[in-house]
Amino acid sequence: MQDELNLILDDAKDSMLKAISHLEAELTKIRAGKANPVILDGISVDYYGAPTPLNQVANVAVADARTLTIQPWEKNMLQAIERAIIASNIGLNPQSDGIIIRLFLPPLTEERRKELVKKVNGEGEHAKVAIRNIRRDAIEAIKKLQKDGLSEDTAKDAEAGVQDLTDKHIVLVDKHCAQKDKEIMAI
Repeated sequence: MQDELNLILDDAKDSMLKAISHLEAELTKIRAGKANPVILDGISVDYYGAPTPLNQVANVAVADARTLTIQPWEKNMLQAIERAIIASNIGLNPQSDGIIIRLFLPPLTEERRKELVKKVNGEGEHAKVAIRNIRRDAIEAIKKLQKDGLSEDTAKDAEAGVQDLTDKHIVLVDKHCAQKDKEIMAI
């Protein structure tokens, strides 16, 4: 019984850490005024009929604090990359000179900063929901063990442990979101 209980707690902890990692990955995609190639992650280019990640058909680099350059490995991919960037709706217009595509990141307006903060808080809320769902699943598994013969005191202690894990991870989510908010609102 104790081994099964430890397994439930370990699974919950691992899953919560994965939720935090996912949040961190999503937050890096939200630009905070500085050029970062990560904002292009998730953009797929039509590469001879197959959707292919942008970073697998071109070299993406940071030219300066507000400019990204994209150099396709094949010249005939320029137009496909431009279309993919426009279709991705990241708010950037590609400018091509026939060899390299440049993305100029405009300075963030106050209104745009507020939109980005809302997006950050939305991602934080998704992470919190995921963590709460993990808590619910763990507590259900503990109650199932209790029906199978686990003592009530041990079950209550395990539920308290799951709640403690949940609280710690929710605080981590809040910290990550607050840090990103501060980064976005800095002028």
